[in-house]
Amino acid sequence: MKTVAIIDYGMGNLHSARKAVEHVAPDVTVLVTENADQIREADHVILPGVGAIRDCMAEIRRLEVDTLVREVSRDRPFLGICVGMQALMSRSEENGGVDCIGLFPSAVRYFGENLVENGRRLKVPHMGWNEVFQTIDHPLWHNIPDGDRFYFVHSYYAEAEGNADMAGRAHYGVDLAAAVARDNIFAVQFHPEKSARAGLQLLKNFVDWSGK
Repeated sequence: MKTVAIIDYGMGNLHSARKAVEHVAPDVTVLVTENADQIREADHVILPGVGAIRDCMAEIRRLEVDTLVREVSRDRPFLGICVGMQALMSRSEENGGVDCIGLFPSAVRYFGENLVENGRRLKVPHMGWNEVFQTIDHPLWHNIPDGDRFYFVHSYYAEAEGNADMAGRAHYGVDLAAAVARDNIFAVQFHPEKSARAGLQLLKNFVDWSGK
């Protein structure tokens, strides 16, 4: 039986993510675990995350999850969600600057206090439904229409401009990378477990994905 491990480092929507994966893949074993051996043995791995990146990276480093992520993301389908995506970037400007795991070279930027579009001030954090436009053809977009809507909650974002790894683009005052992909790694800024049909389809696609 296929196993999906959701990495538990104390930060993230662990149980909502687990329930969503179990819903779309009832024949799969889903583990929420901090056990490195269980994570190494899993067929698919998910890195969730919510909250401040400094706190997330502090726990990731304290528990040596960064080393584990670099290892298991080499050879199996790997999914980062929300701050779990930001943690895969090179650096975040949050809290004066935080070094991240560095699987992707992109920097993570703050929306700013004065985010304005068409003369209207936008609230930060970016919270709610937004369209995601697919910038590459990828198995995780299977059966998801281009421009479908996903649920976001974030104050920081990975840049879209010049981002060679971008797989999906969204716009909130600025263009942002809603998803990035390389080889067997896919990561999303939005919360698929909160994104109704489209989000559940993406999670199903992830479970079905071979990583190629």
